[in-house]
Amino acid sequence: MTQQLFYVETLGCPKNQVDSDKLIGTLLADGMAATDDPGTADLVVVNTCAFIDVARKESIDTILALDEQRKSGGRLVVTGCMAERYGAELTEALPEVDQVAGFGVPVNLTMKLGDVPGKRSIAVSTAVPTLDLLNLPRPKSTSPWAYVKIAEGCDRTCGFCAIPSFRGPQRSRDIASILDEVDQLQVHEIVLVAQDLASYGKDRPGELGAGAIVPLVRAVSARVDWTRLLYLYPSDLSDDLIDAICETGVPYFDLSLQHVSKSLLRRMRRWGDGDRFLRRIADIRDREPGAAFRSNFIVGYPGETEKDHDQLLAFVEQAQLDWCGFFAFSPEEGTYATGLDGAVDMALINDRLAELREMQDEITARRRDDLIGTTTRVLVDSSGEARSTREAPEIDGIVEVPAHLTVGQFHGVRIVDAMGPDLVAESL
Repeated sequence: MTQQLFYVETLGCPKNQVDSDKLIGTLLADGMAATDDPGTADLVVVNTCAFIDVARKESIDTILALDEQRKSGGRLVVTGCMAERYGAELTEALPEVDQVAGFGVPVNLTMKLGDVPGKRSIAVSTAVPTLDLLNLPRPKSTSPWAYVKIAEGCDRTCGFCAIPSFRGPQRSRDIASILDEVDQLQVHEIVLVAQDLASYGKDRPGELGAGAIVPLVRAVSARVDWTRLLYLYPSDLSDDLIDAICETGVPYFDLSLQHVSKSLLRRMRRWGDGDRFLRRIADIRDREPGAAFRSNFIVGYPGETEKDHDQLLAFVEQAQLDWCGFFAFSPEEGTYATGLDGAVDMALINDRLAELREMQDEITARRRDDLIGTTTRVLVDSSGEARSTREAPEIDGIVEVPAHLTVGQFHGVRIVDAMGPDLVAESL
């Protein structure tokens, strides 16, 4: 009997990639084999993103494109955030799809290969599973690094974010299961991710409790060469956590700031302000001068004034972050922000985005130029492409290295040039 093939397309954030890896693990355990060609697959799975409108449109476009590519008799399954959030609507609007599967629903459970042609199904969670996909099997990583999701869901009520409505409240994994997964992946770098990483353990006060992220980081760091953390809410960035991050040898701080205007942050239902953020960044740089920083900011949130925008511009100039993303506000159904007045015209949002991005591009280029002539240790991800501790995989720039350097290994290099966000290095 010919082995059945599957193809998985992943959209959205690193947390979705982890979910896809878990799904792949179950499909492999079912005896199927992966293929890079959706046209040959018996099962085509699209793991969708529903964070903002642009992501939803990309998901729909991808579903339709893969429907055109799949072979006759192949099954098309939609899973992920859009499936969970808009399951019934997707089933109605996309007759091309054979199954819509929400979180924790095996993609071949209600629609088996070989079922009657034309039969369609929807399997969306009526209650959020205890740990969703977190504890499903996962194959060994094909890269020298891997994401590991340490918790699912979020307890925060940020005005712009719908994630808690379909991902549910925070549910932290136990440390032992996380470390088991780290061991199984057999990689040099682990990137810890969650919707609210620094709050890990707060939902399990008897076992873990607030601050549990610190012993977890140290335990992971004892197993791999590099440990990196993504998505840190600033109010939970404690001294102990900063020390633990610096001790890993990867002083990389991805801070979820979103804005710096105190009044606008309160309308976002967020903590902090620009002065607090600048003091914390300066404190980290005092401890670790070589620390790298990333953040993201929302532009055009309802009520954002020219004064608020000027404060953000001033902060970006003062903070001198290595990496920064700027995104237009996207109204999300069911969120607090949809009921706010003070909508900002899209033309003005685009002007503000362009101004911020131009400033940050210059800052990033200068900070990369400053590295020319230095030596560093890099991990080679693929032939000719590597990263130092300053670059998160798939997000930041890269270090171009000689093609003869072994993939999946560390090498010492000297930085000889910079091209915007990317560096060029020669071997030592």
